[in-house]
Amino acid sequence: MSYPYPSGGGPLLPRDDERNWAMSSHVLSFVSAWFALGLFAPLIVLLVKGGDSPFVRRHAVESLNFQLNALVYTVVFGLLIFVGIGLVLLPLYGVFYVVCVILGTVRASQGVDFRYPLTLRLVR
Repeated sequence: MSYPYPSGGGPLLPRDDERNWAMSSHVLSFVSAWFALGLFAPLIVLLVKGGDSPFVRRHAVESLNFQLNALVYTVVFGLLIFVGIGLVLLPLYGVFYVVCVILGTVRASQGVDFRYPLTLRLVR
């Protein structure tokens, strides 16, 4: 993985405020997910700062898509508890969710793009 350095002749790193907003679209979605509001944080970031920075928009849209998918996966795995397989899938997905949000936050802080795995891109 290469990091874009200004002195290397490549594209410039996003500004600190852009990286902070991009990070907040990931971190706040995790924090607000505990209150079943995980998709509102990236939506707010998208609406407030998405038009100002393509970097922030990419991260907010990616986080919003992941949160929408996470809601669907959680409901489906929750229903599968009655069959028994949900008892395994729900905790595994919980670990997957936490790891992905941490990776997205770290990539945003580094100033690089991140794509969540196993995510349908509903919002463009």
